Amino acid sequence: MTTLGQLTMLLLLAPAVLLAQHEGHDMSAMSGGPMVRFGAGVPMNRFASGTSWIPDAVTLPSQSWMAGDWHLMAHGYGFLQLDHQSGPRGADQLGSLNWGMLMASRPLGAGALQLRTMLSVDAATVGGTGYPLLLQTGELYDGAAIHDRQHPHDAFMEVAALYDQPVTKAFALELYLAPSGEPALGPPAFMHRPSSVDDLAAPLGHHWQDASHVSFGVATAGLVWNRLKIEASAFNGREPDQNRWNFDFAPLQSYSARITANPTAHWSLTAGFGFIKSPETRDAGHSMHRALAAAQYGRALSAQRQFAASVIWGGMSHSDHAGVLNSLLAEAEVADEERGSVFARAEFVQKTSDDLALPATTAIDPERSFDLGSLSIGGVRTVSRTTRTNLGLGARFSLNLVGGELEPTYGGRVTGGIMVFLRLRPRRSAPMAVAH
Repeated sequence: MTTLGQLTMLLLLAPAVLLAQHEGHDMSAMSGGPMVRFGAGVPMNRFASGTSWIPDAVTLPSQSWMAGDWHLMAHGYGFLQLDHQSGPRGADQLGSLNWGMLMASRPLGAGALQLRTMLSVDAATVGGTGYPLLLQTGELYDGAAIHDRQHPHDAFMEVAALYDQPVTKAFALELYLAPSGEPALGPPAFMHRPSSVDDLAAPLGHHWQDASHVSFGVATAGLVWNRLKIEASAFNGREPDQNRWNFDFAPLQSYSARITANPTAHWSLTAGFGFIKSPETRDAGHSMHRALAAAQYGRALSAQRQFAASVIWGGMSHSDHAGVLNSLLAEAEVADEERGSVFARAEFVQKTSDDLALPATTAIDPERSFDLGSLSIGGVRTVSRTTRTNLGLGARFSLNLVGGELEPTYGGRVTGGIMVFLRLRPRRSAPMAVAH
């Protein structure tokens, strides 16, 4: 077995073995324990997807417990949804979106080690082309571009190790190695943002903003000064293929850099830039540059309620397309652990005729870009809670706005969709980790 293969197996198995050894331990018992901090005083609950940060004042739903020197944290969501998207390009589907994550952290030498495994069976529960979502684009299936659907996640969404080495009380070095993981490029992926964690649908600007969160080969180094972090990554920028059950390794020929600041407990600000080499297998000579900027805000409203909001801009420049294609997103969520959540999202995104896979009969230049808009609102009502889980019943409504030239393709300038779902996630508990 190659060294990379051995590292992959180690990262996959280590958290699972720890979980099996302590599966009878009370996960809720950690709510009153101390919060672990990485070097430079960074609390563990600040980490989101990859090495990205969220505001310190808000948390993601998770359960934590101790296993000897290890602090374990379980995080994940499961949705059973009925999806209806209207118009000629719409479709209906009964399916399930899902992912689960286990993080294992402990002191190692003068620093701290964290192992992560995040898995999904989307490919089995929504199929190879994913779930219906009007105006969504990205990736291929059987050689054709997926359009008006969101592709399923790969089974191995993240298999990674993060090591943090303090240098002084206020300064630390950070290293992230991942056979599957997220480079330092954009904001946290949408399922890891407190402002959208209960919204099951991916943003229409996903491939402009945070789609690199599943990259098969990532190496990131960072410098941390408590509330400021500067990072650089080398990664495999090739989009995963349609076989969602394996690792799609390729040379680390893409790169990115990101700066993130948490000036107060309520804010997290980030900006990044990346060069992505040959992301699509159908066009090996096609590369892109991507630039991103995001502001996240969070505030606890009570012991059981929190408010989170994000504004994200993403710009993409293709090597074969003149100019920059822009996207802008604003979203917010109020989460109440006992009652439920409400969330909303507004988006503007520019996509080309080629992105939208418009039929040749439209006689529109494949590089012609269109301004698209979307508004969505939804909510989840808690119907059952245990000491470890929260079950909710929810719905999401969306309106999509297209220009006149797209009206024949989409059956009107306004299209819509509705998703009704059951959602199961961990009950929110106080974050916990070991001091070092």
